Parts: sequence; structure tokens; C-alpha cells
Amino acid sequence: MPTHKPNAKKETIRIFMLGGQDEDGKNMMCIEIDGDIYVIEAGIKFPDPKESLGIEYVIQDISYLIEHKDRVVGVFITHGHDDVVSALPYLLAEVPSHVYTCPLAARQIQKKNRQMKVKGAHIHTVKRHDIRKIGGRKVVFFPITHAYPGTFGVAILTSQGYIVYSGEFIEDYDDLSDNYRGSLSALSKLGTEGVFVLLQESKGADRPGHTSPNHRLAPYFSQILEQNDHRRVFVSVYLQSIYRMQEVIKTCIKYHRKMLFFTEEQQEMMENLKAIGYEVPEELIIDKKHFNNDLKDIVVIIAQQGPILFRTINNIINNEVKPFEFHEDDILCIASPIVPGAERVFSSMENDLYKEGGEMEILTSHTVSMHPSIEDLKMMLFLLRPKYYIPVKGQYRLLYANAQLAMDMGYNPNNILILDNGQVAQFENGRLVSCRMEMELQETPIDGNKDWDMAGVVLKDREILSTDGVIILAVGIDAKTKKIINGPDVQTRGLIYLRDAEYITKDVAKIMEDTITADVEKKKYDNMETRGHIRDKVTKYLLKQTKKRPMILPVIMEINSKK
Repeated sequence: MPTHKPNAKKETIRIFMLGGQDEDGKNMMCIEIDGDIYVIEAGIKFPDPKESLGIEYVIQDISYLIEHKDRVVGVFITHGHDDVVSALPYLLAEVPSHVYTCPLAARQIQKKNRQMKVKGAHIHTVKRHDIRKIGGRKVVFFPITHAYPGTFGVAILTSQGYIVYSGEFIEDYDDLSDNYRGSLSALSKLGTEGVFVLLQESKGADRPGHTSPNHRLAPYFSQILEQNDHRRVFVSVYLQSIYRMQEVIKTCIKYHRKMLFFTEEQQEMMENLKAIGYEVPEELIIDKKHFNNDLKDIVVIIAQQGPILFRTINNIINNEVKPFEFHEDDILCIASPIVPGAERVFSSMENDLYKEGGEMEILTSHTVSMHPSIEDLKMMLFLLRPKYYIPVKGQYRLLYANAQLAMDMGYNPNNILILDNGQVAQFENGRLVSCRMEMELQETPIDGNKDWDMAGVVLKDREILSTDGVIILAVGIDAKTKKIINGPDVQTRGLIYLRDAEYITKDVAKIMEDTITADVEKKKYDNMETRGHIRDKVTKYLLKQTKKRPMILPVIMEINSKK
């Protein structure tokens, strides 16, 4: 255990999640030690397209961090995937902080901050065996193997022992480059020094065995290239799935196949990879300007984010992207898993592919994602031997499965905590003292506009329009006397079929007329306030008559009468 004075008062520790529990994505973990807040990860999640109504993605409710911004001592971004990093600019815009991350993700973050004009943040590059003093406490960054180069786990030293977040990891004992190689000795050292709490991800907690070697798609992609040396191949990869992209590139080099990187973002990513020591033979790269549809030995690598990836492929299949012409003998290889929120887009793309007569190979059907399976999770527990265990990241069934495997290893159920977002586990003097819900969190939808904080209002309006319709009431009144001189006129869309309910429009018009007259007589008329009175009365009437709450837009035009 870490050394400390026997009679010294131990720190108060609070651990809570602002996202990621019982959901896919939107990950954010907070560790509060005597008031100092350490934030781990700041990711987004993609919404269900049926419910998104134009929303691109969703981020956490960060109001607690905004309220206590002066106590945030550091933000740790373990790698560069969307569910870990893409909400960071929104956090930094409100809570300028010191950010600690790996070299490739640092470049990604700095670019996004420039695009969104985020100022005041300090980005620190972390090496995979670094030990730093952050907020006056020792923080250990230990290397792990994941689908992104430089990924690390985090251990924060407290008076009660280390608080460790495992990171997203797998155990792969093959010869890997330094950018991907994990370290069992670093984990064993932490276990020897003493781990108080371990937070460990749950995405593969129901999957038996180890993840490796079932995460590799290179053997399957090799078969495609070997058996189809005269056919064009299109490959889908998520932009931030660097390991997958490198597998595809390495296989193309092996079979001496020329490659075209489809997007400017990919080309920029390749430049960033070159900066950390990864290069591709220039003679195998074809510039889009030199592409022609007669080339047969080419592999077109398409890398984008989330559902956008499959929309782009769909456009290529339908010959809507110049200079590409999709042919019947072309092969489409899906090397990107269908993430939550992308299912419907993928299904539409697949349908159009078969209409065009192309061939599709879903490589990911043969592989599993690079997240720890049951034996990987047990290995981490075995080496670290924590006093308390908190499963994080994943649907509730996976959090439960993660907790169950710890119990199977002999851990006391009272020391295993499944927390909801906003629920705070508080520890004092080396033991859990409370585990209560303290925060009512509201998701923040982002529709791509600069005024991202207004997206929730916009989404609500879209939802009302899509389900209950709209009713517009217009009337003209004399600007001086406030007497009605034309109207009211009532128009509805998506609410009722007028021939069956003409009485409703007549009643609504009368409500508007009576409300204006009453406010004028009582000398309470004000254009904005009177419109509010009309909206309230019409809402109650329509709810009673139709059981709907449409969007109601009263318009009172004040007209200057002629002398």
C-alpha cells in the first residue's frame, strides 16, 4: 500500500459518471478527491435516427463541471475515438482545463479546438509510461493495447490507495509496435502498491475467453485480395479506428495493391501517423486527381465517422460521387462495425448495393471489437486486486455481467458498485459511506450549429411538429383602437382533417377574438403577452378536443388605419 502517516486524515473520495452507464457512448467519469475533480473521457453518442430529428450526436450534461470549474484539475483522454473524445471541445469551451492525452489524439484535439475557436485549454502529450504530478497527486499513465496508437490507462494515487481506470484494452501477446504494446509489469506494480478502486469497461463482459486473436480482420481481408486480384475493392473503416486502417494498409502493401484514401481527413490522418513514425510506400498511393475507373488493382479506403460513413458509401454505390462509377464486379468490404445509431443507414446502403449488383463482404462478422472479454477483465482484476470494483461503459446487462464475473472470482458483492449516471459513490477512511443519486442529468443534443446549447429547444420543436403538427392563427387589428379589422384566419398542418372538424377552427378563431377583446377592455393588452394568453387557452382547448399538443403560433398584426 502507498505510504502515509498512520494518523493522517484520509481523503474524501467521490466517484460518479456523467455519461456512459446503461448506454453506448457519451462516456465521462469523474473522480473527486477532497474537492479536486479529475475528469476521464468526454465522448459523444449517436442517437437513434428515428428519434434524432436532425440531431447529429448527443453529449453529457456538464452543468456540475461548469458550476465547479475552478476545481477541475485535469481531463484525461485515453485515446481518440468518438465515444471518448468528441465532446471535449464543448467541455473546454465552458471549462478551460489541462488535458492529458496521447500524441495522435493531441493533434486531433488541437485541430477541433481551432475549428470551434476554443481558447484557454492546455493540451499535454502523455507518453505511455509517464508519471506526472497533477493537482498535487501522483498520476500514473500505463500502456495498454487498443485500436488506437498510444492508448493508456490512468491510476491516481490517494491516501487510500490508487484509483485506477483500466482504459479500453485487450491482451495481445504477439509482437506489437510500441504504439500498441501493453505492459503487464506496470499493472502488477500498481497491484503491489495497492489499488483502492478499479473502474473497468464492460462492452465485452458477456463474451467468453480472450478477445485476441479474434479481433484481427487482416486474415480475412487477405483472402479477398488474394482471390480477386483483378477486381476493384472498396473498404469502409471508421476514421478513428487506426488499428483497423493499418491492418488494411498493411495487407495492401503485402499484395502490392495501390491505395486511394478517399477523404481529405484520411490524408490528414496519414500525415499525423507519419509524425509518430508510421509511413506508407509513396508508390502505392494514388491521388484522387489521377484516379480513373479503368484501374482494376486499386483498393479505395473510405474512412469517416459514425453513420456518415455508410451514407457516403451509399452515394458512391448510386454513382453520386465523382469521379467514381460503381461497377457490378466491384467488391465492398465492411471493415467497420455497425455502431448504434448507424443501423438504418447501413441497411439502406446494403439494399442499394444489391440493386446495383455489387458484392459485399462484411469482414467484421468474422471479428470482435477490441474491448476486453471475460478472461481479459479477470486478468486485470487478478493483477490489480482492488478493494472496490466499479463496472463502467455499457448497457446495464453488460455492467451486471461485469459485476458477476468479479463475484465469480470471490469479490464481496458489497464492494462491487453498479452506478447510474449521476449517482455518487462516496468513500471516507477507506470504506464506502454512501451511494446516492445526486444529479438529475439531461442529455444535450447537438445539431451541428454553433449555438449548440439551443439544440434541445430546437429538437423539442421538431418533435412537436412531427407528432402533433402546427396551428397558425393570424388576425389584423387597428394599431390605435386595437379593434379587429380582419380575421382571425386559422391554418393547420398535421393536426386535423378540416372537413371532419371545421368546428375546431371556428372555436379556435373565437378564442383568439375573445381573448384580444377581453385584454383590450381590461386595458391589459400587450402584443406579446396577449399572444401568450391565446396560446395557453388554445392549448387547453385542443388538448381536450384532440388529445394533442400542436405547436401554436398566434400572429397579431397591428395595422395603421387610413385617416
